[in-house]
Parts: sequence; C-alpha cells; structure tokens
Amino acid sequence: MKILILIAAATALAAQQPPEQSKRPARPAGNTIPESAGDDVRGYNDTPQIPGQKWKVHDMDRPRARKVVPGPSGAPPSDAIVLFDGKDLSQWVQRGRDGQTQEPKWKVENGYVEIVPRTGRLVTKEKFGDCQLHVEWMVPKGTTGQGQGRGNSGVELMTRYEIQVLESHDNLTYADGAAGAMYGDWPPMVNPARPEGEWNAYDIVFEAPRFEDSKLAKPAYFTVLFNGVLVHNHQAQLGTTIWRQVAKYSSHAAEEPLSLQDHSQPVRYRNIWIRRLKGYDAQ
Repeated sequence: MKILILIAAATALAAQQPPEQSKRPARPAGNTIPESAGDDVRGYNDTPQIPGQKWKVHDMDRPRARKVVPGPSGAPPSDAIVLFDGKDLSQWVQRGRDGQTQEPKWKVENGYVEIVPRTGRLVTKEKFGDCQLHVEWMVPKGTTGQGQGRGNSGVELMTRYEIQVLESHDNLTYADGAAGAMYGDWPPMVNPARPEGEWNAYDIVFEAPRFEDSKLAKPAYFTVLFNGVLVHNHQAQLGTTIWRQVAKYSSHAAEEPLSLQDHSQPVRYRNIWIRRLKGYDAQ
C-alpha cells in the first residue's frame, strides 16, 4: 500500500511540472513577434545576457512580479490631445504587414476599438517625443491561448519602444514579457493586472532618446503607472524593442508616431490621450 501511495504522489508531482520548452527557430531582425511565439510560457535559457543585469533576455528563471490589487482611474486634462474618444479613428492610420499605410480596419464599437487580427498596427498621424500618455486596454473575457499567445498587443512609443499588453492576471509567461513590461528589457516591479473582461490603464511618462551625429547621447526613459501602481520609475530603455535579442539603438527623428501593435489577437483599447512635455524653460 505504501508503495502505491508513493507512486501516486510522484505521478501527481510530475503532472504539476511545466512542460519542456519547445525549441524555436532564430527570429529575423525587427520588432514584430511571430505568432509561433504563443506557447513560450516559461521563457528561454539560450538567449543573450542583458547588459548590466544578471538575467538573459526573456530569462525563464527570472522572478515574476508579485501581484498587487489596483484601485480605479480618470479622464484627459484640458491640454491633452485626445487620440481616441470611443467614436472614430480619425487621429490614426493603419500600417499593414506589407508596410503600406491605409485607412484603419480595426473595429470601433461600444466606445472602444478592437484589433482586427492580421490587419496591421494602428499608427498616429501626429508625431511625438517626450510625452505623457494615458491608454486603457482589455483582454476580452474567454480569450484562449497561453504565454505570449493570450491577449498580446503593445503600446509602442515612437513605433519602437514597447510597453507590453498581455493577459497577465492568470497567464504565465517570461518576466520581461508580462503586461506592463518594457518588453525584453525590464519586467514591471509588481503585477497589478486585472482579469479578462476588465479594463486596465497605463499612465506613461516617456522621455525620448537623444542622438548627436547619429550616435546615442541619452537613452529613452519610462515611468509607468499600471492601474495606478508604479511599475517603472524613470527606467532607461536599452534600445528598439526586439524579441530574443538584446535591444540596440539606431538613430531616428526627435518625434515619431505612437503605435498600437497587432499581434493577431482581439485586444480592445479606449480613452487614449497624450500630452507633449516641455522643460521648465519652455513654459
């Protein structure tokens, strides 16, 4: 009888262990994450070391953010540019997967816009540098998938520096790919994600990078409140967001559009507004 009990216990323990990480082909350069990355729940152990950190990119052993309970959020100030008020996408164009610009195809209804999978990212008509951004997002209730394949999208400052959008209330993935992460660089300090069917809010203060003679003079910085909870505090961005690689900078204009990523999953957005930030000497 004791032998049978031990066998049963060992079987139950084995069932609780996460599956072995499947091997994936190397990803081409760029910042579009392939759909095949959806089942990479635990992360990786074969990626490069992140400079100045003891962790690898998407490290499977990096501690996940502890959960905290968020409180409720608010409306645009008088000096904000309202990018989406729940009615139309007049402030946006769409950039298809072929790189061509077209009229937006995402679906607007009930005060929100929902990604129409595989149509391309939304890109603002206006360009921005240093800014304060408010955006609310939701993963619809009943969304299926796991890891990076569940509620994946992203808020991309200057179309290249991403704060990750993902179902992270009940969904496990690598730490620097969770909701609120500076994707591939830094996980959120805590995890205040609300469950599917409930709205989440990002309040982002972004300092654009500075370049001199096409060389980086000052990196970009993020300060991010996730559902009112500070998850990044003036944290330096390592470069253009990229999957499975160490981020690197390449010179670009002082202002670039904001974009919302299409990762082939029906994530919803609402109440998007932005403020250009100027130094005290410009007031």
